[in-house]
Amino acid sequence: MKIQAAVLRQVGAEAPFDQSKPLRIEELDLDPPGPGEVLIKLRAAGLCHSDLSVLNGDRPRPVPMALGHEASGEVVEAGAGVHDLKPGDLVVLVFVPSCGHCLPCMEGRPALCEPGAAANTEGTLLSGARRLHSGVHHVHHHVGVSAFATHAVVSRRSCVKIEADIDPVEAALFGCAVLTGVGAAINTAQIQAGTSAAVLGLGGVGLCAMLGAIASGARQVIAVDINDSKLEVARSLGATAVINARDPDAVAKVKELTKGGVDHALEMAGSVQAMEMAYRMTRRGGTTVTAGLPNPASTWALQQVSLVAEERTVKGSYIGSCVPARDIPRYIGLYQAGKLPIDALMGERLALADINRGFDRLAAGQSLRDVVVL
Repeated sequence: MKIQAAVLRQVGAEAPFDQSKPLRIEELDLDPPGPGEVLIKLRAAGLCHSDLSVLNGDRPRPVPMALGHEASGEVVEAGAGVHDLKPGDLVVLVFVPSCGHCLPCMEGRPALCEPGAAANTEGTLLSGARRLHSGVHHVHHHVGVSAFATHAVVSRRSCVKIEADIDPVEAALFGCAVLTGVGAAINTAQIQAGTSAAVLGLGGVGLCAMLGAIASGARQVIAVDINDSKLEVARSLGATAVINARDPDAVAKVKELTKGGVDHALEMAGSVQAMEMAYRMTRRGGTTVTAGLPNPASTWALQQVSLVAEERTVKGSYIGSCVPARDIPRYIGLYQAGKLPIDALMGERLALADINRGFDRLAAGQSLRDVVVL
């Protein structure tokens, strides 16, 4: 079938993207779903820094590639062997398909699925196939999803069926921002009631991490960012204190507020400077978690003596250490119960043709979670 998709053919375009047009809306050919695959009509796709990192070259991926990974859609057709989804079902798409058979999957850590990671790196579906074509040439899939498009074929392992009555546009955020942010607070950091937390970087993922910390019962949740407007949003959503990261006394202020540092510092900005600050804000015996994805060449100089003498813990968090089939319905339930006000994070609703302008807004830190509505 013929579809419309936002295709990246060359990385490293100069901003503003609305002028350089790194993403072009193209007509592509989409093959029918193969065994274990599903044809999806996309409903909405959020703009995320992980997409921006592919666009600007910070996360090397093969091109040409149809971008987009945080999405919701409706099942149109199920391929052979898919018996638990039917046309019309609402699904949230997940950007790491889990094979269910590798060691991480068997250990209950599907975010670390080895075949899924390999397929994402190669730009294929979990099966190794490419279902997108431009003439006689293949177009790569973005992390098995390629959601900035009218339709997509994805692995069944990339879908979570949604039974709840929820706006599909809001549902899209649960595929990345909510899984990554809320999961980092609940699953990775395992924030307990009565503890303290700081969240550094208040994009969509960071604000979700802050909401996750609040939902976990943290008594102090300190929001840190360089953008005062983001700090005001954090305050309105329940942060007990906000601090501008450009303040030379930012770390000292956190330590004063918490009498020595936070129990949990969550770095969501994707920068070495933010990671260094998060570690310095963490108290003795505390945990520093990062879900940021800076350029692979970036390194962080860890002060080893403090790690040992202060019994610190440093943890990475990918997709919030989540089991998506378990956690997406749980987090939607928390949202519907009023405990995760995800709707407050919704930014501008964009047409597919406006996608480059949307990435300008994201790169400038002007948006919350802008969403392409399809």
